[in-house]
Amino acid sequence: MNTTLAYNHKSIRKMINHSLYFTVLLSVFCSQSFLINNNLFASEAINNGANIKQNKVEEQTRSLTEEKQRWESMLRQRYRNGAILTIADGVKHVRMVKYINGRPVKINIVEVNTKLNPNIEIAPQLASTNLKRRATIRTIASRNNSIAAVNGTYFKPQTGVPLGTLMINKKVYTGPIHNRVAMGIGKNEFKMAQVQFNSTIKAGRNTLKIDNINQPRMLSTYTLLYTRDWGQTSPTPPKYGVNIAVQDDKITTISYGSTTIPENGYVISGPKSKLEPFFSAKKIKLDIKTSPEWENIDHIISGGPYLVKEGQIYVDVTAQKLGSITGKNPRTAIGYTANNEFIMVAVDGREHASVGMTLGELARMMKGFGCINAMNLDGGGSTVMYVQGKVVNSPAQKGGIPISNALTISERTRIAYDEKNNS
Repeated sequence: MNTTLAYNHKSIRKMINHSLYFTVLLSVFCSQSFLINNNLFASEAINNGANIKQNKVEEQTRSLTEEKQRWESMLRQRYRNGAILTIADGVKHVRMVKYINGRPVKINIVEVNTKLNPNIEIAPQLASTNLKRRATIRTIASRNNSIAAVNGTYFKPQTGVPLGTLMINKKVYTGPIHNRVAMGIGKNEFKMAQVQFNSTIKAGRNTLKIDNINQPRMLSTYTLLYTRDWGQTSPTPPKYGVNIAVQDDKITTISYGSTTIPENGYVISGPKSKLEPFFSAKKIKLDIKTSPEWENIDHIISGGPYLVKEGQIYVDVTAQKLGSITGKNPRTAIGYTANNEFIMVAVDGREHASVGMTLGELARMMKGFGCINAMNLDGGGSTVMYVQGKVVNSPAQKGGIPISNALTISERTRIAYDEKNNS
């Protein structure tokens, strides 16, 4: 009996030892298997991430290739018989001659597709930091390293002050006149509407509407705002009017004559009856807005009249008080298509080789180019287009007359490169 028990105990111990051995072996095997699988999973995840990234790059490349092919095909249809030249990725210069009633018209066009080049920037640029300055388009474009440009807003010939809304990098320099049309320009979108100035000054319970900014006085009843962009001093106030100089939200001067504009402030000029309630104000708040308040819009440039509105020809000469610019003339126009391609045009006129266009003819052409919205800019002697260092049209004055501002097309990579080389 004892011998049997001893044998059984020995067998049991042996079995337990074997069990423990196999358990350890199994444990090691499972651990190794887990590590191998984990590494495989990790490797697979990395490979999947790389594949997804590669697929995205390939999709973007394919998408850009397809967009380029679509655009190139559209350009050939849009500008039949035109010479189409590439001046940068997503930017084309087109030269063409149209015949209207058997008479020739020379046309230069620059078209931009920002989808193909995110570095392209379309923006108005002033001739100088002071609004009362003019310069040639070559000077303005060169200073901003622009690859293309056309003349911009109407301006007062005697002083160079832009007439109409001009906003650059969200800063409003001048306000609208006669409720004229303007184009809003963002990084990836365009807007067009008749823009109004919707600004106020406030002090306590007193609120006063500001009728315009940095514009010549049109009515003695208007309250106008002048900033340092206008110059060192403001105009004299109207009869029975007064000027208030404000710096850091506080009144520094009340004057009945031309007033020094504070470095970091402004002058409000208007009827004394409207401004007197603000004389004792401890703090004045200025709120500058335009209407409509466009989101994602960095720049605004005005012109007039409309040429195309929401896909239809719409030339509102009388409403925008531009009856004096009808007839065949040199013309400058801008617009955009349903695919967000930006188009700017310079039409030569007043010469045997190019007789110019009426506003109606210009409107029909812009619609024919696919513009869903388009507007006229300053024309006549101001019409000038610059491309890659040269004036490409034939203005009456060689190189174009000095202008107040220009609408420019620049490439950010080129700007950065030029700045680095010039530093």
